Amino acid sequence: MTPQKSLFARLFPFSWRDLAVSAAILSCAAGICIPLQRANSSDGFASPVFVLAVLCVSRFTTGYLFGLIASVLGVVCVNFIFTYPYWVVNFTLSGYPLTFLVFLAVSIMTCALTTQARQSERLRAENEKEKARANLLRSVSHDIRTPLTSIVGSTSAVLDNPGLSLPEQRELLEDVRGEAQWLIRVVENLLSITRIGEDQARITTEPEAAEEIMGEAVRKFRRRYPDISVSVEVPADLLMVPMDPILIEQVLANLLENAAVHGERTSRIRVSVQAQDGFARFAVEDDGRGIPEKELPTLFDGTLKRNETTSSDGKRNMGLGLSVCLAIVRAHGGTMQAQNLSGGAEFTFRLPLEQQE
Repeated sequence: MTPQKSLFARLFPFSWRDLAVSAAILSCAAGICIPLQRANSSDGFASPVFVLAVLCVSRFTTGYLFGLIASVLGVVCVNFIFTYPYWVVNFTLSGYPLTFLVFLAVSIMTCALTTQARQSERLRAENEKEKARANLLRSVSHDIRTPLTSIVGSTSAVLDNPGLSLPEQRELLEDVRGEAQWLIRVVENLLSITRIGEDQARITTEPEAAEEIMGEAVRKFRRRYPDISVSVEVPADLLMVPMDPILIEQVLANLLENAAVHGERTSRIRVSVQAQDGFARFAVEDDGRGIPEKELPTLFDGTLKRNETTSSDGKRNMGLGLSVCLAIVRAHGGTMQAQNLSGGAEFTFRLPLEQQE
C-alpha cells in the first residue's frame, strides 16, 4: 500500500500555493471572457481562453491534480456562463464532448511535459552536485597524499639515519613543518566548506573592522613567507563591514597564499580595501606570472586539473582554495573576480556594507 500511496501523492499533490495559483488563473480567464461576452454576441471566444487558462494552470502547478480540476471547471464555465442559453448547464450542446476532451488532453499533456521537465532538472542538479563532490574529493586526495608522502619520507630519513648532521636533520624537519602547515590549510578549507554548506547557506555576520581582519591575515602570511613584501592600504576612516571574521580571514589567507605559490616569481603583494558603491572592495594584487587565460573561466569552480595548476613543487593545487573563497563570499551576499594586470594578477571580492536580513 505504501508504494501506491506515494505514487498517488507524487502524481496528485495538494498545496495551498497551487490552489491559489489555479484560482487566480481561472479568475483571470473569467475576467477576460465577461467583457468579451458583453461586446460580442458570439459564444466561440470562451473556449480558447479557458484552454489557455488550463494550459497555464498545468504549467505553473505541481502534478496532475489542479490541471484536471481546471479542465473540469473550464468546461463547466464555458457551458454554464459563456454559452447560450446562459446560466444553464446543457450537456446536449453540439461539440460539448469534444471541448471537454480537448481541455482534458491539454491538461494531461502539459502536466506530463512539466513533470518530465522538472524531473530532468532535478536529475541535472543532482548530477552537478555529484560532479562537484567528485572534483572536491579528487582535489583533496591530491593535496593530502603528496605532503603526507613527503612527511613520511623526511621523518623516516631522520629516524633511519642517525648519522645525519644537525643541518641536514634541520632541513628535513623544516620540510616536514612546511608540509604539515599545508595540510592544516587544506583542513581549514574543508572546515570552511562544511560550515557554509551550499551557496545559499545563511551565516551570521556582525560589523567588523576590515583593517583588523586584513592585518591578522597578513601577519600570519608574513610569518610563513618572510621573503615576500606585503603592503596594506586601508581608508583613513575605520571601515566597518558586516562579515563572519573567521571566514573572511580564511578568504584573505587563501588569496595571499595563492599569490605566493602560484605567482612563482612573486616578490611583492598589495592588499587593499575601500568603500565603493555600497560595498567593501577587497583586493589582493601581486607581481607574479599572472593567470593563464584558459584557466580564468573555471578558476573558482574547483575543477582545475593538477597539471593546470602545478607550481615548481608539484603539489600546490589552487582549485580547492579559490572555490572555497567564492563560496564564502557568496554566502555573505558578495561577488568575486580575478584578472591579469600588466605585471601579475589581481583577485577582488566585494561584500555589502549593509547587513543583510
